[in-house]
Amino acid sequence: MASSSHREAHLQRNLPLPQPSQDNAEFYAAAARGELRFQRCTPCGRFRHYPRPACPSCLSRNFTWELSTGRGTVYTWTIVRGPTLPAFQDRLPYNVVDVLMDEGVHFVSEVLDCEPEEIRAGMPVQATFVAVSDDVTLVKFRRCA
Repeated sequence: MASSSHREAHLQRNLPLPQPSQDNAEFYAAAARGELRFQRCTPCGRFRHYPRPACPSCLSRNFTWELSTGRGTVYTWTIVRGPTLPAFQDRLPYNVVDVLMDEGVHFVSEVLDCEPEEIRAGMPVQATFVAVSDDVTLVKFRRCA
């Protein structure tokens, strides 16, 4: 799998990348360590993703960063065949999946090494990490049993 991860990192190098900010810096630091972490509201206990300063359920600003199982299932998906932004043209076709994580949050990403016709709702996936720059490691997914 090392060669696949290396190839994926190479394909990501020239794409626009997320910019770590005060709200998500810990998320990207964890990803760089090979960990998927979500914010968890201290008062109500709900997980949330994308990272943000206040809980969307109770509006509390108190939270911890909890380690995720990294497991989830494909909730829905699309296959991008074009047209697309020029930076993504060489990747066509590619998938965009909404993964329902074990923690109950949705995570939008991509399933690696999976043909478009093989993706299905309920397909179990596991997080994997692709370092694409010195500052950014992206969370992607792979099929699992």
